[in-house]
Amino acid sequence: MYSRIPVSFPEHENTRILEHPDTSFFFLIFAAMSAPKPTRIAILASGGGSNARKIIEYFAESHTAEVVLLASNNSQSGIFTFGPESNLPCVHLTKEQHRDGDFLLGLFKAYKVDLIILAGYLKLIPSKLIEAFPRHILNIHPSLLPKFGGKGMYGMRVHEAVIASEEFRSGITIHFVNEVYDEGEILMQKALMIDESWDPQTLQKEVQKLEHQYFPKAIEKVCLRLQQEKNNV
Repeated sequence: MYSRIPVSFPEHENTRILEHPDTSFFFLIFAAMSAPKPTRIAILASGGGSNARKIIEYFAESHTAEVVLLASNNSQSGIFTFGPESNLPCVHLTKEQHRDGDFLLGLFKAYKVDLIILAGYLKLIPSKLIEAFPRHILNIHPSLLPKFGGKGMYGMRVHEAVIASEEFRSGITIHFVNEVYDEGEILMQKALMIDESWDPQTLQKEVQKLEHQYFPKAIEKVCLRLQQEKNNV
């Protein structure tokens, strides 16, 4: 590194003072190399995909994460409509493929996926995938688990059960995925009070507002943790 040379030379027309060279270019290169890479996200959905859409929008301009793949077991899922609009690859999983841990593992490795998001995905995740992505698969459930969870409890079924039970509150649970439906480690819960005039359809709309508001933020929190873990390696 150059340093300023003391001005103690005899005056001469060729005498020059050496200044620090411009290091901004090298600093930018170093910063780019040391900055954490965005977490690469794959989203699985089975229905309309409103949560998937919100997640894509949330991370569209983010340096924390980027959605790199959409997949669904349902050929009529909304992801096949808005996914191409966002220039995202969309994969239809056949009945055999969504059960095949080796296939899914190969698919996610091909897209260098770091984090898997279940956004209204109704199929059980193969154990082989869970073993390969420990605490790297995140799900959202439309009730306050452990209430109204488990196999067969999804979508409107959950809201109908909540209203029928005369619960005074409901909400969302965001949790990591294990081998059992809705029993993984809970990351976040958000609750709302149920008005006595609500029917299951009204409750669904109110719970969905919480999903759209908090699910992307919870995902961002996990992405930041993953980046911190990489930095500490």
